Amino acid sequence: MKLLLSCGLVALSLALAGCRHAPDETRVREAIDAAVQAAETADASGVVEPLSEDFDGNAGRLDRRGLANLVRVARLRGEHVGVTLGPVGVERHGERLVARFTVSLTQGSRLWPDAAGVYRVESAWRREGGQWRCYGATWERQL
Repeated sequence: MKLLLSCGLVALSLALAGCRHAPDETRVREAIDAAVQAAETADASGVVEPLSEDFDGNAGRLDRRGLANLVRVARLRGEHVGVTLGPVGVERHGERLVARFTVSLTQGSRLWPDAAGVYRVESAWRREGGQWRCYGATWERQL
């Protein structure tokens, strides 16, 4: 009886632990990782999945639709962009999160001839319907 009760308590503990949600910061890191993986396979919908509908990249230079179209064109042309993500730091700012990281782009591409290099990225995230969505990002090429 004690063994059965112990097994039941262990199973209940594991079930409850499995039901807990990952911390918000972890969820943002996972969304960034998923977008990077999608970029490497030229999956436009996967790249823009974590972006809000009103996403603003580099002060109006690139929106959600424009990014998806760039990825689609690269895929149609058979071009590959390699993405290496540096450590992602996430900070809470009230109800929002800010993620900062570096990313290195390599390519076999004529579409983005000046895109290869290392960039410093800062992205802003907010909760939308239970999901964390990136609503803005800035990036700057590092020398």
